[in-house]
Amino acid sequence: MYDDEKYMRRCIELARLAAQNGDVPVGALIVKNDSGEIIAEGYNRREADRSSLSHAELIAIDAASKRLGGWRLMGCTLYVTLEPCAMCAGAIVNSRLERLVFGADDMRFGACGSSFDLFAQRLNHVPQVEKGVLKEECAQLLSDFFRQLRKRSGGEGNNG
Repeated sequence: MYDDEKYMRRCIELARLAAQNGDVPVGALIVKNDSGEIIAEGYNRREADRSSLSHAELIAIDAASKRLGGWRLMGCTLYVTLEPCAMCAGAIVNSRLERLVFGADDMRFGACGSSFDLFAQRLNHVPQVEKGVLKEECAQLLSDFFRQLRKRSGGEGNNG
């Protein structure tokens, strides 16, 4: 029914755009479930925009809301290369996304089960969650990015 790997591959392409612009490589997109159409895309732009709010998920959610003409994204799936943080998980709940599909776990900031699980709280909406789609490719993007960053900064022994 869903072609999760196909959409995640596009998210990986978007994540590479973020990295090219000096941002942590995270890509996201939103698909209308009934048609399979990609209705919005985004990638991290925190450095480019100089804004802590410019996460890939928030950019995609905002674009999808504008495209559909409303804030409720029922019947849609959000794909993202990295497990969403608390801010983005809250936006997923508030926008009523039906599904969340992510690649790599985020043990430090992941709010969908790795660090903690926002969706396990008593909320008025909880999306279906599919994790680990193309996990290795998504995680490798992040590892490569931070390795290059440490090389450039001369801090090969630092953790990021």
